[in-house]
Amino acid sequence: MKVGIAYDLPRWEEKNLIEEIKKEGHEPVPFYSKQAIFYSDKQVNLDADFFIQRNVSHSRALMTSFLIENQGYPVFNDHMTLIKCENKAFTTFILSRADIKTPRTAIAMDKEGAIAAATEIGYPIVMKPIEGSWGRMVAKAIDDDTLRSYMEYQEFTSMYYKSMYYVQEFVKKPDRDIRIFAIGDEAPVGIYRVNSKNWRTNTALGAKAEPLKIDPELRELALKVKEKIGGFFLGVDIFEDRERGYIIDEVNGVPEFKNTVRVTGFNVSKYLITKLSEWYKK
Repeated sequence: MKVGIAYDLPRWEEKNLIEEIKKEGHEPVPFYSKQAIFYSDKQVNLDADFFIQRNVSHSRALMTSFLIENQGYPVFNDHMTLIKCENKAFTTFILSRADIKTPRTAIAMDKEGAIAAATEIGYPIVMKPIEGSWGRMVAKAIDDDTLRSYMEYQEFTSMYYKSMYYVQEFVKKPDRDIRIFAIGDEAPVGIYRVNSKNWRTNTALGAKAEPLKIDPELRELALKVKEKIGGFFLGVDIFEDRERGYIIDEVNGVPEFKNTVRVTGFNVSKYLITKLSEWYKK
């Protein structure tokens, strides 16, 4: 089995995947996306049976998944899954309409609409870029004045959706959130991400990973999210609300897992390769 790895930055995860592919008796095919060229009128021989999408850049991940699929190669995750994951508005509204609990959210097309939405939802609110990761530019607004400042800042960035505003309720969770990995037809491992110094619980912002025992409700929820979003390998981020229970925050289509392996000892790469091998044999 020849396993392609589409990447733009060789992190620990990509190196570990290549190592585990070799250990399992398969051949890794690294594909450095930054130097790739695709032509509309030519077939590109990529010399792999399928690809695992590992680009850090959202736009590069989306484009290379699409282009590799267009050449006839399966990609995990495919471009449609990435669209639904990396656009927070798509994720939230798809899951909400599927009766999966999410924070109450509004998408406003102008600043006054965002103020009106924040007033209806109730301060404090969280304002997020529609596309982004690692907690960057995620801000808590406590009143109209604060929200206007954040919107003005967003307006002068280079973000694609800079004139649209993602306004979300502030969920009063513990000093942590949950990351569950959905791989194939299972949710085999997860972690708590704990941050007592910042309400944002991204590990990129200092949160500490701690082991988590997945209960049946978490497993069922993660797999239900995967059913609605699609894909083969997802990182599902979950809040704990005292009154409503588990609430889906976001879904990552190219999840990092170094910290999960470190604190749980679970071999994510090996499990992913095993599940992909099962898929390939079918």
